[in-house]
Amino acid sequence: MTDPATLPYRPNVGALVFNRQGMVLVARRTDMPGAGGPPDEGVWQCPQGGIDEGEAPEAAVLREVREEIGTSAVQVIGTYPEWLSYDLPAHLIGRALGGRYRGQTQRWFALRFTGHDADIRLDTHLPAEFDLWKWVRLEQLPHLNVGIKKEIYTKLADYFARYAVAA
Repeated sequence: MTDPATLPYRPNVGALVFNRQGMVLVARRTDMPGAGGPPDEGVWQCPQGGIDEGEAPEAAVLREVREEIGTSAVQVIGTYPEWLSYDLPAHLIGRALGGRYRGQTQRWFALRFTGHDADIRLDTHLPAEFDLWKWVRLEQLPHLNVGIKKEIYTKLADYFARYAVAA
């Protein structure tokens, strides 16, 4: 068994995408239980992904949004002031994230969605990471089934609350 203390955290970015009404986008993961089922099931998350070698976090978050939800109709409007880290559950150490990391350290951004709902396309990333998406009130985010990221989403909901208003 791999000792988690010997593994680094994977550098990652995440995006809270706010629409004009101040709602935040969440999407249901295709690789977790509940995918493909009724809309009230599954594990939900905000767009996120790894930072490529030499890539700046802001460039990475814009790339991840484009790759995962198929749109570039976003603008960065805020940044969480520090990196947030989470550990993988013990049964995933050595398996998830290519087996090379104990978890992820993330730089989170608030983005304003400037497009239309039809601009959000989950079919542009193959294989698709998400099978459904929806707008939710920011304060709902930590109460969804967000898997192991509940603590992070709670911090983000508190910090980015100023963007959860109509623009």
